[in-house]
Amino acid sequence: MFNLKVISGLLFVVFLSCQDTPMKLDKIEVVYPEVDRDSSIVDDYHGTTIVDSYRWLEDDNSDRTKDWVIAQNEVTSSYLDNIDFKDDVRERLEELWNYEKFSSPFKESENYYYFKNDGLQNQSVLYKIVEGGDDVVIIDPNEFSEDGTTSLAGLDFSKNGKYLAYFKSEGGSDWRSAHILNLETMEELSDQLNWIKFSGISWYGDGFFYSRYPTSNDGDELSGINEYHSLYYHKLGDDQEQDELIYKNDDHPLRNVYATTTEDERYLVISESESTSGNSVKIKDLDSDGKIIEVFGGFTADYNLIDNDDSKLLFLTNADAPRKKLISIDANNLSSGASVVIPESQDVLQTLSIVGEKIFAEYIHNASSQVKVFDLDGQYIDDLKLPGIGNIGGLSGKKSDNEAFFSFSSFTVPTSIYSLDTDQMTYKVFKAPDINFDFDNYITKQLWFKSYDGTDVPMFVTHRKDLKLDGSNPTMLYGYGGFDISLLPGFSVTNLPILENDGIYAVVNLRGGGEFGKEWHKAGTKERKQNVFDDFQSAAEYLIREGYTNSEKLAIRGGSNGGLLVGACMTQRPDLYKVAFPAVGVLDMLRYHKFTIGWAWVDDYGSSDNPDDFEYLIKYSPLHNVKPGAYPATMITTADHDDRVVPAHSFKFASELQHQHNGDNPVLIRVETSAGHGAGKPTSKILDEYADILSFMYFNMNETMTFGIKG
Repeated sequence: MFNLKVISGLLFVVFLSCQDTPMKLDKIEVVYPEVDRDSSIVDDYHGTTIVDSYRWLEDDNSDRTKDWVIAQNEVTSSYLDNIDFKDDVRERLEELWNYEKFSSPFKESENYYYFKNDGLQNQSVLYKIVEGGDDVVIIDPNEFSEDGTTSLAGLDFSKNGKYLAYFKSEGGSDWRSAHILNLETMEELSDQLNWIKFSGISWYGDGFFYSRYPTSNDGDELSGINEYHSLYYHKLGDDQEQDELIYKNDDHPLRNVYATTTEDERYLVISESESTSGNSVKIKDLDSDGKIIEVFGGFTADYNLIDNDDSKLLFLTNADAPRKKLISIDANNLSSGASVVIPESQDVLQTLSIVGEKIFAEYIHNASSQVKVFDLDGQYIDDLKLPGIGNIGGLSGKKSDNEAFFSFSSFTVPTSIYSLDTDQMTYKVFKAPDINFDFDNYITKQLWFKSYDGTDVPMFVTHRKDLKLDGSNPTMLYGYGGFDISLLPGFSVTNLPILENDGIYAVVNLRGGGEFGKEWHKAGTKERKQNVFDDFQSAAEYLIREGYTNSEKLAIRGGSNGGLLVGACMTQRPDLYKVAFPAVGVLDMLRYHKFTIGWAWVDDYGSSDNPDDFEYLIKYSPLHNVKPGAYPATMITTADHDDRVVPAHSFKFASELQHQHNGDNPVLIRVETSAGHGAGKPTSKILDEYADILSFMYFNMNETMTFGIKG
């Protein structure tokens, strides 16, 4: 099936010195498969015919596809193994990663719980705090599987604190199985629920609500389209076949349904969606076993339940408020409509927490966190002064308690946990990490530049304080730009080796994201998607123009929708970047909606089934815009259990790119096994992947990476 194609690369033979100078530069030859192209698969899109040469790679169960993965991984491994300093990068990443990591404690019934990772554990462990004694392990996901690829993927405690229901995910898949732990005896119940996906756990009485898809035996669980999402109630001790169907929409199989119960378990709140934007809301009074009643319909806005006060339900919404507001409805008097508790402001209202009889409202101000405090009637009290410019994690606490916890981080501030006294409005460090890195030597700046159409766009740039900005610095530019998701300052160990090797890490807040509200999001969707790519390429040009880097030292990276971003930019402007990392990307824009949950993304992307949408999708779809030419050094990354953005996107893009590429830069694909879209990936796999990424980046920039020598 495979022929051989030869590309050239550069291999450094390095003798380390204080100057870290490459003493010899040798050319090497890298051989990788040239894949068969099938010209018989032709699709007609509204009168335009498109040949899909690699349709066969969509079958993840075929031996042919499995052989392709093995062959590609062998080539990629061989190339990476020839980078002399890769082991040093892996060793440094492990050293940096090896510190205790804590989540914010959270209270359930009368006990506090938290997650902790000792340092290099593949999965974080759930503990219960014991006053005056050693904390107790409740769930250790490292015991789920020998290789750490089975993870804890969600949990919820019963109101009385006796039971814990939790999800397991195998190999990073979105599919979940549900299990129940008796916290008094620490014994597992016999209950096990399957075919769960895109679901929470919401307790009510001696059971809980959850969402699932129908049982399937077709063998296409990781790629088949997801239909007929339904809401069920499971009573402890019953077989799953006995679970009560609560809500299913047979008329609209491509809708998802989610549910939550209020903290007092009086109301069941059901959310139904048909895309990633907009939902309807229905409620059911569980005290009176009332009917399911729709309170918000139309899918024209987002409604997220925050809390309830007896019959009054609080929702965060962007209905007639692009930057969001907090509203209240009375379940006993729905005809009176909604009243505004906290109105829309100039900043995006991201989320809210009610603790100590106060509302803590987390806003996004110029792509960073800001917290304002209100009373329960929505009257402003004060700002909560944060430790700096950065990102606050979810503030956890109970409405009646005066103690809360939150996390805070930025690009040069590792995630720390703080305890908050809601009466005094003061906080102190609860847990702070100890990392072998001198953060005082580094700085983060927020820069603003103009995109091609004149729009002002912000970007965070982090580097060593004394770094000479002479246009020669290795730079990683990261972006996302989609689905109303905001990129706020956050800490990652994996960026530190760049910073300590004369490098720059930049994050750009593109249109399509949620940093400036719904209008900012909409400006990067459907026929306006090119704005996202223009913003990113304008950011690259700004960094070059202002002397931070140059095209031979610039790498771009993004995952999922960000993988689409990288794929589009490297095919539109291959001259602008030296290295490209499209990760788990949406790369076939004509067929993305035909796999798993892809149909839900049409609200952001449009669909090739629509003639008007096809006209703009074909113009930027990465797979369909690979032309003969020289492309950046590229390492596509994906995983065999990714059932969010199926790996066929990456498989087909890699094959076409290798076929059309006529330059000296390597074009490789790295396919992780027993991993998915990213969630739950074990520490060992994360360290391996980033060692490969950083080594590939610096090597193809004609740079080496050393540690303990440079400043």
